[in-house]
Amino acid sequence: MSIAVWLIPAFPLAGALVNMLFGRVIRSRAHWIAVPALAGSFLAACAVFAGIWSGRTIAPRLFPWIVAGDFETSVAAHVDPLAGVMLLVVTGVGFLIHLYSAGYMRGDPGYARYFAYLNLFVFSMTMLVLAGNFLLLYVFWEAVGLCSYLLIGFWYTRPAAAQAGKKAFIVNRVGDCGFGLGVMWLWTALGTLDYADVFAKVPELSPAVATGIALLLFMGACGKSAQLPLHTWLPDAMEGPTPVSALIHAATMVTAGVYMVARSHALFERSGLALEVVAWVGVVTALFAATVGLVQTDIKRVLAYSTISQLGYMFAAVGLGAYAAGIFHLVTHAFFKALLFLGAGSVIHALGGEQDLRKMGGLAPKMVPTALTMAIGAAGLAGVPGLAGFFSKDEILASAFGGGHRLLWALLLMGAFLTAFYAFRLLFLAFFGGPRMPREVAHHVHESPAVMTAPLAVLALLTVVAGWAVGVPSEQGTRFARFLAPVFPLPAAEPSGLVTYVLLMLNVVVVTAGIMLAWFMYMSAPVRPERIGRPRTPIHALLLNAYYVDGLYDRAIVRPLLALSTYLARVVDLGLVDGLVNLTGRAVLAWAAGLRRAQTGYVVNYALTMLVGAVVLVGFLLIR
Repeated sequence: MSIAVWLIPAFPLAGALVNMLFGRVIRSRAHWIAVPALAGSFLAACAVFAGIWSGRTIAPRLFPWIVAGDFETSVAAHVDPLAGVMLLVVTGVGFLIHLYSAGYMRGDPGYARYFAYLNLFVFSMTMLVLAGNFLLLYVFWEAVGLCSYLLIGFWYTRPAAAQAGKKAFIVNRVGDCGFGLGVMWLWTALGTLDYADVFAKVPELSPAVATGIALLLFMGACGKSAQLPLHTWLPDAMEGPTPVSALIHAATMVTAGVYMVARSHALFERSGLALEVVAWVGVVTALFAATVGLVQTDIKRVLAYSTISQLGYMFAAVGLGAYAAGIFHLVTHAFFKALLFLGAGSVIHALGGEQDLRKMGGLAPKMVPTALTMAIGAAGLAGVPGLAGFFSKDEILASAFGGGHRLLWALLLMGAFLTAFYAFRLLFLAFFGGPRMPREVAHHVHESPAVMTAPLAVLALLTVVAGWAVGVPSEQGTRFARFLAPVFPLPAAEPSGLVTYVLLMLNVVVVTAGIMLAWFMYMSAPVRPERIGRPRTPIHALLLNAYYVDGLYDRAIVRPLLALSTYLARVVDLGLVDGLVNLTGRAVLAWAAGLRRAQTGYVVNYALTMLVGAVVLVGFLLIR
């Protein structure tokens, strides 16, 4: 079993190394290395998952890593039902995205480099999930950030892509600074970083210390999972290739923060206050991003703000103690959001790179498979009854209501309405109504090749069946929650009887209302492109500009730091430091120039100087 565990990251690492070292030779055949590597990793993950099906935990140790005084750690794994689920999601969805990329990225000059980065990212993410201690987790937490920088800025010759990569890297470093401090504090407080030892010793921590450590760790989660106030990098990250958006920003990297908080739930529970913070940050982020997504005109930016919002739902769930519900929504979200991103990529591919919803419309008859699968993805995101998103989102809402958090429940329900509206707004604007693109573009619209539509079909199928397979609620909780019971306790407070059905019907009514409003605004009458995305009210302008948060950060942080850096560079460095160095040099030159004048070359002058010196010496001796 331990061999299968280490094969999960070994396959993508091998694929990355081969494409890095021999990419110039392999070139357009790079997918023949990268895609089978992910297939092997997924099969290994399935084997490991079968080994832990009964709920047991395995902790294979690869080799000792750091031994320094009292500090000792090793490269070791911690595989339990939670890690097993995450590994299946990362490798399974990752495999489909790799397969899709073979069609989407065909002909790109950096084809081999792209697949090398993609394999390297999956390797880093699987090691993050497998990590058996917080130090190894932190190392691959940073490795995932590095890979995201490489992939977001993959088309680095485009200024926007290069800037987006840098922005993602810098904003994540802000959160990771807190994460690193939290790991160091954890070692100082408990003398260990191994999961098993840390969670066993958590009761020894005072609530204040536990709160401090938990909030620092959560700071890292806010950066990695794009929660307020460190969310600004994710919408700009859409400058990367669309499959990158699907992999990093829907299925894997952004869920690392949710996974880390869920993994460390004992520490957060010891604090209590930290869980409240997690829940409220999640709810506020969910509403904030959902309102911004209502008015965006770039198809990928709509999905980006949707991702931020849905991550808020996951954090709200884990903050409320509904850990299994949060992880279940993580899984279902990976299916339908990867489907939506890949579907958006299919649309962009068909339109020759166009991403503006105002220049789409009428695509459904020409792109039937893409339109059908994206409709399923939009319905899953909206929470249409019967689809995966409905089961996972309803479980979160039920947990909020059953736990007595009525305000949080009401805000999350409002978010469900907004989600249904913007999901179907995107669907209607892209695929239905009259075409709004130029005639020449409309004439060349075509369906994507099978290598791109096949992953869409698989993800659509998963969106349909996942909820029924493991998400149907019962008196003992969902099947998914029971599977994770060795890691998370089953929720104690959940509504039952009539209350359950009332909440369920209320959720259905809210989702239906959001869909009907989208239909009324964008389908009941022809849509005029010039009216889409044009601010007509101050609130509309506020949402279009994402509450001006980027502008606020620019004025409050970026510009002052730039001004300070410019001042230090020009005044302190060039003026003071360089000035002192130059002054010393000029003084030496002046002193040397003065001495040079004394060296005239005339014997008479030297004799006179000797005479003066002798007189001075005699005078000095007489005075004594």
